[in-house]
Amino acid sequence: MNSDDPAPKPSINSSRAMQYVRDVVAFGPRPIGSPNHKKLETYITSHLKGVPVEDDAFIAETPEGKFPVRNIIAKFPGTRDGIIVIAGHYDTNYPLRNTGYVGANDGGSSTAILLELANQLRGKKRDGYSVWLLWTDGEEAVKQWSATDSLYGTRHLAEKWQKDGTLKKIKAFLLTDMIGDADLNIEQDMNSTPWLENVVLQAATRLGYQSHFFGRSIPVEDDHLPFVHKGVPSADLIDLDYGYNNVFHHTPQDTLDKLSPQSLEIVGSVLMETVRLLDKM
Repeated sequence: MNSDDPAPKPSINSSRAMQYVRDVVAFGPRPIGSPNHKKLETYITSHLKGVPVEDDAFIAETPEGKFPVRNIIAKFPGTRDGIIVIAGHYDTNYPLRNTGYVGANDGGSSTAILLELANQLRGKKRDGYSVWLLWTDGEEAVKQWSATDSLYGTRHLAEKWQKDGTLKKIKAFLLTDMIGDADLNIEQDMNSTPWLENVVLQAATRLGYQSHFFGRSIPVEDDHLPFVHKGVPSADLIDLDYGYNNVFHHTPQDTLDKLSPQSLEIVGSVLMETVRLLDKM
């Protein structure tokens, strides 16, 4: 921690965040359109009682037919005009739905960290921008990843928010994906907004976590892209080094034993510190 900034370190509860991952994984595979997915929707919304929630539910046309998709947005109002969105997907890979694939990291970790951030934000007066937590749906491809078979939820929501005027109020879109890996290495995403990535790195450095961030630069296609394409400053916090050469990604080996509460704490803390820094800008 840098002594020239007296702000306290965020108090992310890592064991509680890890328990959320366990709860989510216990539902089993959670692809769009499945009963387990529906159970997870209920689990998420049950944790948001007393919080204003926007439901963005629609039917998506996919190569495998029509599917219900539901983005869940929890809103924590601030005193300053503008919104910071923190997002992560909660669906799991559809093509692997019959393999026992549970997506502990890919789908599970992002769902859990947003639930823990809700605990951090709930019932507190925010002297800064409003913070909206967004559980995105339909991030995964139904058949094979392409511009039209992926990101169903965020493509729909970015359009909706553009039409209703919400989009121009968003100061920053912070995305989390695959952030539970015990060997945490967050990529520097070449599709993200450079100045916002700099704020994330500043936050990580102030908390002493900079060694986990931006060791390599790669372009990432993820739920931030529909917002990037509409001019919203966006940063994707993603670890695509999940096992040697990303060997666990989209395989039944994406299981709880590969994850660490410390990684969830690091990313959650950096997100909260990034919000604090953005509030001051």
